[in-house]
Amino acid sequence: MISAIVLAAGQSRRMGQPKLTLPWKGTTVIEHVIKTLIGSGLDEIIVVTGGAQHQVESILQGFPVRFVFNPRYRTTEMTLSLQIGISALKHDSEAALVTLGDQPQIEMAVVKDLIALYRQCQAYLVVPSYTRRRGHPWLIDRQLYQDIVNLHEQETLRDFLDRHQDKIRYLPVKTASVLQDLDTLADYHRFQQNLNPD
Repeated sequence: MISAIVLAAGQSRRMGQPKLTLPWKGTTVIEHVIKTLIGSGLDEIIVVTGGAQHQVESILQGFPVRFVFNPRYRTTEMTLSLQIGISALKHDSEAALVTLGDQPQIEMAVVKDLIALYRQCQAYLVVPSYTRRRGHPWLIDRQLYQDIVNLHEQETLRDFLDRHQDKIRYLPVKTASVLQDLDTLADYHRFQQNLNPD
């Protein structure tokens, strides 16, 4: 079983409004992310909420996802959200796709390629790389779940990946989408202008 953990607990401070609920390709940012994951064949999808919890849960009503809440979303970074997400996975989860809720640029082909490479090599970590830069989403094998859970609060996911550099199998991709997410309203408008209709 391959799971996905969608990190959707941010407060959208730099955006100035709940970014996961913004329109995207005829739907919303968070819906587009979830639909891409569903279309990629993920077996389980956990959505970690925080800021805009009720809006996100309302938008995703009827989708085959499970919600868990990060009660400290105001004062913590993504590490705690991932720890909460991992703790909510089903016991037979083999690996989890760490996914950003504010990355509607996510491409189904990249997700499928990450899963295929994991199935092929069973690496502890499978990470997309564009021009030698690590991106999202990335896959983590269950053998490292406890390492995530044991991270100190001040440690970032970048720290975790740096520490386990020797365990990473990179998937070179030809799309900059793995490096893109929505932080500001300017980001949103810029990426919206470049959208092609599905």
